[in-house]
Amino acid sequence: MLLTLPFLVQGVVITLDEFIFHVKRDLPKWERIGHPLDTLTVLICIVFVLVFPYSSSLLKVYIGLSLFSCLFVTKDEFVHKHHCPAAEQWLHAVLFLNHPVLLTALGLIWAHPTPFLFSFLKFQTALVTLFGLYQVIYWNFYRGRKHIIN
Repeated sequence: MLLTLPFLVQGVVITLDEFIFHVKRDLPKWERIGHPLDTLTVLICIVFVLVFPYSSSLLKVYIGLSLFSCLFVTKDEFVHKHHCPAAEQWLHAVLFLNHPVLLTALGLIWAHPTPFLFSFLKFQTALVTLFGLYQVIYWNFYRGRKHIIN
């Protein structure tokens, strides 16, 4: 059960970031594209764990995917400092601290699966997929329409 905690932290903090800060300010194109890609890097790690059985050789692939995800999600911080208030930047810092913890927990679940944890990962896959679709559709089609019109 302790291994689920980083997922819960991620869900709460990213929800606060999205619905307190992102909706208050308009997301520029680089965020409307970049944030769903951040979500995709996490989804790839989760799906990898669900699809492939644990092995020492695949662990190396998983570590590579995880390292890529950890580095990729930091790509926007050079620009965020000009667009985000301090409280939002603090939430980003919490997300960055939690990100490798979450991916380590995911790796541990993969190495030592239980029926509960495997079901939990399937549920997480659905949540992350839905959140990624929301990010693409809401920010690029619904809210992003004003970018196309203007």
